[in-house]
Amino acid sequence: MPQLNPSPWFAILVASWLILLVLIVPKVMALEFPNEPAPQDTEKSKGVNWNWPWL
Repeated sequence: MPQLNPSPWFAILVASWLILLVLIVPKVMALEFPNEPAPQDTEKSKGVNWNWPWL
């Protein structure tokens, strides 16, 4: 049964993981976002109380 022979499948698995880890991951990690998020104010704004006319 040829499908039980692990040697060609293991070589393909190892080669694909090496390609993923060596070539693709550093390229993805080197990407930068075009806009950095603006810092938010640290003080909380006081909420406005609503006057409910039906209460």
